[in-house]
Amino acid sequence: MADPTTPAVLIDLDVVRRNIRRFQDYADAHGLRVRPHIKTHKLPAIARMQLAAGAIGVTCQKVSEAEAMIEGSPDIRDVLITYNIIGAEKLAHLVGLARRVALSVVADSETVVEGLSGAFAGEPAPLRVLVECNTGADRCGVATPEAAAVLARQIAAAPGLAFGGLMTYPPAGGVEKVQEFMARAKALIEEAGVPVPVVSSGGTPSMTSAARAPVTTEYRPGTYVYNDRSLVARGVCGWEDCALTVLATVVSVPAANRAIIDAGSKALTSDLLGLTGYGHVLGRPDIAIDQLSEEHGRLVSERPIGLTVGETVRVVPNHACVVTNMVDEVHVVEGGEVAGTWRVAARGCIT
Repeated sequence: MADPTTPAVLIDLDVVRRNIRRFQDYADAHGLRVRPHIKTHKLPAIARMQLAAGAIGVTCQKVSEAEAMIEGSPDIRDVLITYNIIGAEKLAHLVGLARRVALSVVADSETVVEGLSGAFAGEPAPLRVLVECNTGADRCGVATPEAAAVLARQIAAAPGLAFGGLMTYPPAGGVEKVQEFMARAKALIEEAGVPVPVVSSGGTPSMTSAARAPVTTEYRPGTYVYNDRSLVARGVCGWEDCALTVLATVVSVPAANRAIIDAGSKALTSDLLGLTGYGHVLGRPDIAIDQLSEEHGRLVSERPIGLTVGETVRVVPNHACVVTNMVDEVHVVEGGEVAGTWRVAARGCIT
């Protein structure tokens, strides 16, 4: 197959399969169910790989994302949407989803619960709702186990809803807080006579510590399927574990220590995630990508850069998940060769 026109996103399927298998084996060994977050790849074909390896279902972030994934793969039969669903149009779509698959969502306030209940009160089957808990990431989630217990009882009593359990997205290294918070919340809810069937946690940076929170029943890794520069920097993986790279062409070498590639912020993302620079050039640890504009990436080195116009480089981006959502298709690689292209089915599905 001809070389892709750059900038191009390459997905090494051999690495993808290895990454999926590695965490599935860990989870199986520790009695954890795996529910991977598909926001990283947005590809039904990779979701099928994850399900075939042993995942119990998938996690999606938005309603439209879940719709696109289900449309692309009838194998997806169990979906958790880890986002507060608000608004009549989104709730109507949610009802449609629940008629097609086993569906769960989350809530962290009575207002969200009331909206869900209003949409599902007339449905033949209740919607499972998990209470989202803040275990240190300070994003969404109820602040205390006591608040989780109050909201769980409200969900259990709401028409059209069933309490589905507890969910959190902790910060990296926050596994002990997950155990402390969730165990206390679970005990309080069960004391009120309400079962807690699921305790769901997630996050690739801490995935190999997940078993240190034994209260957790399922885990939602996302970036693990590709990995990226931020995870290499955290010591979670090596460059050989990074399945997603951006192939870019050198378009200018205006100085001995500087080159410009045709991948800018629209291909590599401007996310820093605490890092310096905007990606890692494979095989060239001396090179830094120190500046991005929309269509230009600036490569610099403290020694002669040794690149020529027309040469290609492969870049591991800081954050793989954002890159996925910026391209219509990815080029899949097997056995070191480009084997074809896959459309990113859930690209742009942010509602």
